[in-house]
Amino acid sequence: MSDDTIYSISFLLLVIYLISLILIFCYALAQLNLLFNYLRSKKKEDKGEKFDLANKEEVPIVTIQLPLFNELYVTERLLQNIAKIDYPKDKLEIQVLDDSTDDEAVKIAADQVAELQKQGLDIQHIQRTNREGFKAGALKEGLITAKGEYVAIFDADFLPEEDWLKRTVPHFKDPEIGVVQTRWSHINREYSLLTKVQAFALDAHFTLEQVGRNSQGHFINFNGTAGIWRKECIIDAGNWQGDTLTEDLDLSYRAQLNNWKFKYLEDVETPAELPVVISAARTQQFRWNKGGAENFQKMLREVIHSKNISFKTKVHGILHLLNSTMFLNVFIVAVLSIPMLYVKNYFADLQGYFIAMSFFIISTIIFFICYWVMYKNIKGGGGFSRFIEYIQMFFTFFSVAMGFSLHNSIAVIEGHIRKRSEFVRTPKFNIKNLTDSWKGNKYLRKRPSANVIIEGALALYFAFGMISSYLVAFIGEDKLDPSLHYDFGLFPFHLMLFIGFGYVFFKSITSKA
Repeated sequence: MSDDTIYSISFLLLVIYLISLILIFCYALAQLNLLFNYLRSKKKEDKGEKFDLANKEEVPIVTIQLPLFNELYVTERLLQNIAKIDYPKDKLEIQVLDDSTDDEAVKIAADQVAELQKQGLDIQHIQRTNREGFKAGALKEGLITAKGEYVAIFDADFLPEEDWLKRTVPHFKDPEIGVVQTRWSHINREYSLLTKVQAFALDAHFTLEQVGRNSQGHFINFNGTAGIWRKECIIDAGNWQGDTLTEDLDLSYRAQLNNWKFKYLEDVETPAELPVVISAARTQQFRWNKGGAENFQKMLREVIHSKNISFKTKVHGILHLLNSTMFLNVFIVAVLSIPMLYVKNYFADLQGYFIAMSFFIISTIIFFICYWVMYKNIKGGGGFSRFIEYIQMFFTFFSVAMGFSLHNSIAVIEGHIRKRSEFVRTPKFNIKNLTDSWKGNKYLRKRPSANVIIEGALALYFAFGMISSYLVAFIGEDKLDPSLHYDFGLFPFHLMLFIGFGYVFFKSITSKA
């Protein structure tokens, strides 16, 4: 291969590399704007009108929908918890939307429903003959017979507090509000490194992002659970649709494009269980990231051409829909970073372009600052020891997140090319404390994904990247003093990638049901 050909290929890869870096930088700037919005929101008081639930005339009928699919381990816990919700019985309906194919799981649900009916609850066990539309289809069918003007939705692993309805329903006195969404909290945050990392990521979304967008009237999303809809809003927005894997994001955007307002309540926590096995986390991550890309393809044109929203809201909306695509950009930057290390040190005339690498450093600093604000708020304060703890958590999170980047990039690509796939539920475990075990769960995937082998190879690839910090000294044009050409600028990045892919690979081949 001639030097000219090598140069041309190197320049093309450099262009792809720089574009990905710039897109990540743009996303980081959006996060910084959300941080400013978040901090400003703390100075505002909620002066909106609210229903007075002490006045019986103002208490609306509410339907709680509980979509289930093979939830053997958590159905009993879910229904016992929902039965404790403090709300007038004559104003409350509960629908157990059970699409289960596991006879044992169906029996547990049916038995629990029968027992709660004896206690005077208006609760039905609704089964479909098929899973058409998956979760969206179940919610849509339940809506046909739902009595409530408002519809609360909880996934099987969520455990709302007794006063949940009393803290959410009053906000619907404003006739423009279509959804009230609450913040997820995590009953098994400290179970393992995997649950800590997931909690860290979700906390950022449920504080910085949701508050940052909602406080300025930008689009947010109903998170599929732990929220309550105005039934009229669902119908007006076109009802639940099962053509994407994230039906919640889809309906959220259609509703907001129809001028419905969303109300996000950061101070109302709804506890839930995080996946404790990496195969379950993979399933959840794949569905969320593919669904995000599918919704980008579905909703982009409507967002761009909408005359009801501001330019800034459109920008935030587009970046929101592109959230999952950032994994693809991170993966591209990661894979190309090693060849770019050699290109930088071999072609002297291309070195000027690498000033754009500072975009990645600046982006990382922005994320570091944004997540620190989130972390200390969640933890109830700062301090030196808390900051040191945060530094460890931040780099652990980034390492593991990058370790998932291949898996999530495949999901994103499938979403963008509109490759159809089945809605695969995330297995639940009934994990509440450190002594509970997940082993023996019959819904877990028994074999690791074929992509695991590639992730193992990538761990070795980034180990080579660390070594390359030394090797590049011997490929430059000036070899008289190789010690002057060691390039450790990407060493921390490659170390994090090595740890991240190594962790994902190791946990994937050693976690067995």
